[in-house]
Amino acid sequence: MARKKGRDISGWLIVDKPAGMTSTSVVNKVRWALAAKKAGHAGTLDPEATGVLAVALGEATKTVPYITDALKAYRFTVRLGQRTNTDDAEGEITAESAARPSDDEIKEALHGFVGEIMQVPPQFSAVKIDGERAYKRARDGETMEIEARPLWVEELVMTGRPDADHVELEMTCGKGGYVRAIARDLGEKLGCHGHVLRLRRIWSGPFEAEDGIGIEEIDALAKTPELDEKLLPLEVGLAELPELKCTAEGAARLRNGNPGMVIPGDVDYGDEAWASFDGQAVAVGVFKGGELHPTRVFVRGERD
Repeated sequence: MARKKGRDISGWLIVDKPAGMTSTSVVNKVRWALAAKKAGHAGTLDPEATGVLAVALGEATKTVPYITDALKAYRFTVRLGQRTNTDDAEGEITAESAARPSDDEIKEALHGFVGEIMQVPPQFSAVKIDGERAYKRARDGETMEIEARPLWVEELVMTGRPDADHVELEMTCGKGGYVRAIARDLGEKLGCHGHVLRLRRIWSGPFEAEDGIGIEEIDALAKTPELDEKLLPLEVGLAELPELKCTAEGAARLRNGNPGMVIPGDVDYGDEAWASFDGQAVAVGVFKGGELHPTRVFVRGERD
């Protein structure tokens, strides 16, 4: 079997994704620009959405679940008075209403979308129905019964009302949320329909959109040391987990996939944590009796 070509380069590149580009296309662009063997991202953005897309390279892909699980924030505009089949401006209008809620009615309705809510993903989404992506079946004209799923919404606030047809909102939520579903459900609750007109992810876990690199800059710096310098260390992806330092012997054992001794810290028996040696991540695992039992081990590459 042929070996995958590319550099064993590890770290995070934070991209400020432009509209009109899929998340997969961004990852492919980053992998090409850095000549990286392996890359992935932490949380898909719709093609027309903009904002932070955290691209993990090499060993940093092992930390993706911790970014995916972290809170993230969105700034978006809802077009009131119209429902679309995609719940955004890219779809066909399927219903219209002349009703327009007042600012106070909108603010009151938002309370129902905060905390632990149940949300039905859009018909055009990557949710799997009988093993097939919902959007593929939706494109064929099929309407599916999609099961509601829990979503934690930390905050949802109205930040502007440019005119009667539009409302600007900001939301902080957990993993698996669909902003388009929020717009759709808010419109139905207000009795006027609604869909997302514009959407921007302003931060995701430790990563901020304003710190992101644009696609034009990635193109300009492709295959240069300057682009390498834009990489953040893979340890940034572990910011949500407690860190435990380990001895040289403990690090050696952990690297071989065995439990390794760590210096006790603010971690209880059975907690998940990551172990470091000389400031570099060695493994993620479960703390038991003075040792970390590894579930993920990091292999240091050329950039590390």
